[in-house]
Amino acid sequence: MFREIRRKDRGIDTTDAIEILRKGEYGILSTVNEEGYAYGVPLSYVYINDAIYFHCAVTGHKLDNIKNNSKTSFCVVGKTQPIAEKFTTNYESAIVFGKAEEVYSEEKYNALIGILDKYSKDYMEPGIEHIKEANNRVKVIKISIENVTGKARR
Repeated sequence: MFREIRRKDRGIDTTDAIEILRKGEYGILSTVNEEGYAYGVPLSYVYINDAIYFHCAVTGHKLDNIKNNSKTSFCVVGKTQPIAEKFTTNYESAIVFGKAEEVYSEEKYNALIGILDKYSKDYMEPGIEHIKEANNRVKVIKISIENVTGKARR
C-alpha cells in the first residue's frame, strides 16, 4: 500500500524517523481538496503516543479537506546543512502517512498541553488558562500514523 523509499541507502530506521518527528519545529500537512488538488500547509504540532496532533481554527481549508478525505501526509525536515562545494545538502526528514480526525475532551486537552509544553514550556500556567479560554475557538486534529519513513544524508 505504501511505496518504499527510492534511495534505500539514505533510509533511516523508524526509531530515528520518530526522533525527527519528536524534535521538529514544524511540519507540512498535505491534504487533497474536493477537486483533487493537493494542499500543503506548514503548522506547529506535537508527537504524542504514536500520533501527530495539531490545533487549528474551527473552520478552514484543511478542515474541509480532511472532512472530504481523511488521508493525509505530514512531512518534517530536521537538521539541514548545505555543502556548497559539493552541490549538495546534508539533511534529515521524516514523512508520515495516516488518517486525520478531530479529537475531543481529555484527548483534545492533553494534545493542547503537549503543544504548550513543546512551544511555550516557560509559560505553562498562563498557557493553561489560555487553553481553557480558547477551548471553543480551536479544534485539535489527530493524525493516526499508518506509515512512517525517514531519510538522511549526514
